[in-house]
Amino acid sequence: MNKPLSYLFAYLLPISVLISFELSGWIAYFPVYIYFLILPVLELILKPADGNLEKSQNIKAKKNPWFTLIICLALPFQILVLVVFLLKINELEFASPAFIAACVNMGLVNGILGINVGHELGHSKNKIEERFGEILLLLSLNSHFKPYHNMGHHYDVATRKDPATARKNEWLFLFWIRSHFMSYYYAWQLENKRVKTENGLRKLSKNYMVVYSLFSLILTGTIYFLFGGYVLLGYLLSVVLGILLLETVNYIEHYGLLRNKISEKRFERPHVTHSWNSNHILGRVTLFNLSRHSDHHHKVNKKYQNLMSLEESPQLPTGYPGMMLLAFVPPLFFSIMNPKLNQNE
Repeated sequence: MNKPLSYLFAYLLPISVLISFELSGWIAYFPVYIYFLILPVLELILKPADGNLEKSQNIKAKKNPWFTLIICLALPFQILVLVVFLLKINELEFASPAFIAACVNMGLVNGILGINVGHELGHSKNKIEERFGEILLLLSLNSHFKPYHNMGHHYDVATRKDPATARKNEWLFLFWIRSHFMSYYYAWQLENKRVKTENGLRKLSKNYMVVYSLFSLILTGTIYFLFGGYVLLGYLLSVVLGILLLETVNYIEHYGLLRNKISEKRFERPHVTHSWNSNHILGRVTLFNLSRHSDHHHKVNKKYQNLMSLEESPQLPTGYPGMMLLAFVPPLFFSIMNPKLNQNE
């Protein structure tokens, strides 16, 4: 997929959510129907696109500024949808069907656009792109994801030390709790260790978790001041839903895969066999190639448009939207994934 415009498909989400804010009844949930009904069905029908760019195409794609521009559009879209969302639910009766629908749809944007793109840009070596990623994570109230993911997950992936690596036969709903709260705890640990000076003092202003927490308080405080408690509660509900989407993706990306120990304290290096891969095209363009997760762990700073499908990578039976639905039914998920997991052990 060397055409940047194909990734504009990702912005069907914020556009559909903006439209949904003007609807009522069950039709107001139509973004949910698109992403968790229509897309999973289509991905069962459409053939996965497992081809890779040739070397010359890879070089051109890496240097093509359109790929960067298109993914950076996520920030203005996220801000626009959030502002419209806050204004909309301010007019609605608290906990009414329309209020709940708006919160659910905003949660989709927080998880699929905000946190996912925040993750991608958070890996960028370009400072502007990195800041865009941080703002996206802040607007989704998941800023701890960046220090934990970059400095923790990528080192501890596929070990029991990593909260975001799902154990074999672990139920999704228990994984949510362990992954989210333990990754938050580890983010503080990692940042405290990073800024610790030789005499043991910590420079709070250099600690990203302190800075992120302060900005999160400012953001939520501003929403409360401008709109009141009910709107803030609606926003927080959308944040929780976005985080649950993220954690569900975390669950399927490394489910059951573990690295071998080579000594008492050391594991083999992360390999392309330690992440599940999916080449299903709709999931790829919707999530900016996140589903080619094996190569992302193989070469962490590789841009999304250059991610490859690697032959050794274990393959998911369908795309991310469908796998997320399967994860909500643990016995069915285990019956499908455990035989595939056993083939890769």
